[in-house]
Order: sequence, then C-alpha cells, then structure tokens
Amino acid sequence: MSHEALLSLQNDHLRELQSRYESALADHGYDSLLIASGAAPYRYGDDQAWHFQGFGPFLHWTGLAGREHCWLWVRVGHKPMLWLFEPVDFWHANPTLSEEPWQDFIEVRSSASPEAPVLDDPGSLAVIGDPALVSGLPGDANPEGLLRDLDETRVRKTGYEIECLAEANRRALAGHAAAREAFLAGETEFDISLAYQRATLQRETEAPYHSIIGLNEHAGTLHYQYYDTRPPAQPRSLLIDAGVRFRGYCSDITRTTAGPGEPHFAALIQGLEQLQIRLCDMVAAGVDYIDIHRKAHQGIAALLSSAGLVKGIADQDIVDRGITRAFFPHGVGHLLGVQVHDVAGKPTPAPTDAPFLRLTRRLEPGMVVTIEPGLYFIPSLLDPLIEGELGQFLNLELIDRLRGCGGIRIEDNVVVTDAGRRNLTREQTTD
Repeated sequence: MSHEALLSLQNDHLRELQSRYESALADHGYDSLLIASGAAPYRYGDDQAWHFQGFGPFLHWTGLAGREHCWLWVRVGHKPMLWLFEPVDFWHANPTLSEEPWQDFIEVRSSASPEAPVLDDPGSLAVIGDPALVSGLPGDANPEGLLRDLDETRVRKTGYEIECLAEANRRALAGHAAAREAFLAGETEFDISLAYQRATLQRETEAPYHSIIGLNEHAGTLHYQYYDTRPPAQPRSLLIDAGVRFRGYCSDITRTTAGPGEPHFAALIQGLEQLQIRLCDMVAAGVDYIDIHRKAHQGIAALLSSAGLVKGIADQDIVDRGITRAFFPHGVGHLLGVQVHDVAGKPTPAPTDAPFLRLTRRLEPGMVVTIEPGLYFIPSLLDPLIEGELGQFLNLELIDRLRGCGGIRIEDNVVVTDAGRRNLTREQTTD
C-alpha cells in the first residue's frame, strides 16, 4: 500500500476512534478524557530510566511509541488535542514530527513541561494512564468500567491498523531472512541479533519486545532472553521469535531452522509447519479460539505419533492423558495490535486444559490473532513424564537425540475477515 493511501486510512481510523470513544464516554457519564502517554520510571538507586514504549490507548490514537510526558485530550463533539513534550534541553534531541494529514484531525501543541495541561472547561473528566503520573489530577483516575470499554475499542482493528500490521510483518520478515542466513553461516546468537536489527533498521530498544534468539537447547526456553557471543560447537537449530513496531503496531513472528545434519529435527519442523498452516486456515468469524488451541493439541499428538516420539497409545489418549502438554505447554496465540499481547483477550478465564491461553473469545471480523503452535524438548516438563507411568509410551532414544535441538515454534499473524482470514505473514515478500 502506498504511503498516501495509508495516511488516508489513518484519518478514517481516527474518525472511527472518535466515534467509539464518544460512545464509551457517554455510557460512563463523561464529557472528556485525558490520556497520558506515560514515562519511563527511573531504576531504583540510579539516574537511568527503564526503556519506554508508551501507554496503549495513547498509541491507539497517535502511534507515537517513544514519546514520554505527552497528553491527549479527547472531547465529545470536539477535535482531540495533543500536547507533545518538547523541552528546551541541551542533553537530548526532540524528535521531529513529520507533517501528515492526521494533524488536521488532532490539534497538536508543543509543551516544554512534562506536567499535565490545564484544561479549559473539561466538564465531567476521566484521566487514564500510569497511576504515578495521573494520581492527584482533576477528574476520575483510571475508572475501571471505562478502561474496560476502551480496551474493547482495540479488539476489532480498522483498515489502517491492519495495514500497519501488514507493514510490520513485511519488515520483520526481512529480519527473519537475515537471521536465518546468519545462522546457516555459523554466526552466534549475538551476531544473529545484529543481522536482524540491520535488516529491519530497528534498534533492539525500539522493537515491540525483546527478540528471542535461541540456538540448540536454548530454543527450548520459551522466552530465552540472552545472546551468546560464542557459537556452539555444532549448530543444530535456530528459533527466532522477533517482530517490528511500525507506527505503533507490532508484528510477532516465529520461525525455526534446522542445522546441517539434523534430518529428524528438520522433518519435525516440516510437520509442525503443515499443522500451523491448517490452524491458520481455521481462523474465521464465529470460530471459538479455544477450539483452535485444542485442534493444535490433536495435531501435536498426531505429529508425535508419526515421528515415533510417542508409541503404543492412541492419538486422542496422548492429548487426554496430558502428554501433548509436556511437548506444547503454552497457548496457541493471542490478540495483536499496539501491544504484542493485546488487551481484552480473556473476558472469561482460560480453561483448565489450557491454563496459559491468552485468548478465550469467539473470533470476529477485524480481530488480529497469532497462531503459534510449538513442540519442545524441555527437561523440566519431559523428565517427570518419563519417570511416571506414561514414560512407557515415550521413545527415550529419539527424545534424547533431539533434546539438544531445544524446540520448534512457528508463528503467523492472521486477520479475521468477513470472508475468512488474511495471513499477514505469509502474504508478504522480503524483496
């Protein structure tokens, strides 16, 4: 999509947000709403702050992920007003705000002070944001019912949001391709991270989340957080879970690559990818997301059987007796938007057979979800299984051979449409 077309969609997006917010404010008896962008707190006993990316509702309106101490005032029947914190400061540079059509919809003002603006005639006012910044201000701070309804405004994406997510996918895939090349060239986890950043033109601190880059057994730690600076003696596998933030919106993509001389692991990757594509094809309006998660476990059971990892037990019994949960312990995905794990995904608790599932809703057009089945060799989960009564069904020799590969996860970002689905990850090219 051209830049001009995207900017046109942004104004449509803002008009829709104005309508959604006015309705939510009216439902809760408010005339206006002040939104704080937030600010990074300082580390205890230090003069350095934590990394900052901004409060979700502020990003939903502006997409300005790195702007601290900014304030957006939304009023019923009036143009929204944005105060950008731009101090006169010889320590830091103020980022330049490009002139774009959305600035005709939102009145933009510069403020040299980080303090909340004094509002003219706010009427009945709500203020939302980090309690450390909004407590003590005039108006009701973070009213629970209003916050819940504002979270709901983010569940069904506008056309602008979907195109931002598509571009975030396109840019992230260029990084995934570079990471794969670096792995096959024998690079370290640290070097693979640098290759990803170079390809995406995004600093690690600007990414929507800390990139997970695990070689060999590190791929079996779901949120592995370190980057080794030495290559393993034998590169057996790479799992990279990494995204890009574009105009505030996040991609969240995972790919797994087998190293040279790992035919069994490569076959498992191929099998899991075939399952993942089938799960993506289940995405459609009216589908209960929990059903996709349960179908993933059925598919994992079939893959364990066909690969010879589990023997002598029916596929459904592999699921029912909890064997699949030792190989696939997390949920199949979540909502995606200006937050990686976007809000309002669990109006009801996760079922007992899926305690870590982050999305328990029936799918609707406009929702954007991730589909990310996995298959891992995690000692803390497998060892108790092996030592128990179910250990008789496990192929210990093959499991021991594959433990050093860590695990597999494959993740796409998928939009629910009126006609079915749009896979934002697989529709992209990296050229």
